[in-house]
Amino acid sequence: MKVGVLSFAHVHAGGFARLLAAMDGVEVLAADPDTDLAAPGEVRGKDFAARLGVNYVDTYEELFAWGPDKVVVCSENVRHRPLVELAASHGVDVLCEKPLATTPEDGAAMVAACRAAGARLAVAHPVRFSPAYLAVRDAVRSGTTGEVLTVSGANNGYMPGARRRWFIDPRLAGGGALMDHTVHLADLLDDLFEGSPATSVYAQTNNVLYENEADGAVPVETAGLLTLTYANGAVATIDCSWSQPRHHPAWGGLSMQVVGERATLEMDAFDQKIHGFSETARAGVELPYGVDLDALMLREFLFPQADAAGPIGVTDGEAGLRTVAIVAAAYESARTGRTVRVTV
Repeated sequence: MKVGVLSFAHVHAGGFARLLAAMDGVEVLAADPDTDLAAPGEVRGKDFAARLGVNYVDTYEELFAWGPDKVVVCSENVRHRPLVELAASHGVDVLCEKPLATTPEDGAAMVAACRAAGARLAVAHPVRFSPAYLAVRDAVRSGTTGEVLTVSGANNGYMPGARRRWFIDPRLAGGGALMDHTVHLADLLDDLFEGSPATSVYAQTNNVLYENEADGAVPVETAGLLTLTYANGAVATIDCSWSQPRHHPAWGGLSMQVVGERATLEMDAFDQKIHGFSETARAGVELPYGVDLDALMLREFLFPQADAAGPIGVTDGEAGLRTVAIVAAAYESARTGRTVRVTV
């Protein structure tokens, strides 16, 4: 199978490329022509491909001339739409980094383009494959918890602008922490409450975190808290802040508490680790032993196994569009100070 990687802009691009290249029967080719957007010191393009050990071409046109079976889009957020539409024009299935788009209008256009071309559109939400989440999902769907009343979730992490500067450029990212970190939990809730979408959101944001950085205040929000109401009556909160300190041994995490009529469930998607302290480094250390969620997601995208009675599938474009609608409504709420209806 031939798989193309379109852009190295996203922090996950290198990991995806390495995982794909390590899969039996998969040939990888990358293109990253938009290196003019890289900040000084960021390694992109041919040099980054060489570091990863994957083949490289200079343009997307050359990559599609190679005849990929599937592609993975890892560009800056605002460039998702043109690259997904390019893949659709070639009839190629595409896995797009999250968020699907920065506006519902762009997301809807991407879904429509892939549908018209008969190409599959998937969104990179690997947390759906977490064994911890799947256990929560099974408990809720089997009725063990009873009706879900409330959910409290947090997806925190480092400010990614330290690794890829475009994450804190609103022209390229479409926003900050709210755009970056709302979508993983919103996607889990979309799956957990199948057929019962979010109906309204109230959000507050600020950029107090990192305001004393040497180069001045960060121009996007670095912290956010959303309160969502769902059609089934459940109320959920999402902390989407970039609040992980730089000295923390892990980049971030995702946790969720689900309160039902008969049971309360708690999960941490990334805490399958041994925690300790290094005397040499005089710092905390974490040794992970859990499954690689990115690898599970990529394999499912390439070789789908999920069905109605089986394991979970990759997030589809329609679900990705619903999370984009939540983000758009949350930004309007943060701007106006009012509860906003979620519409797709």
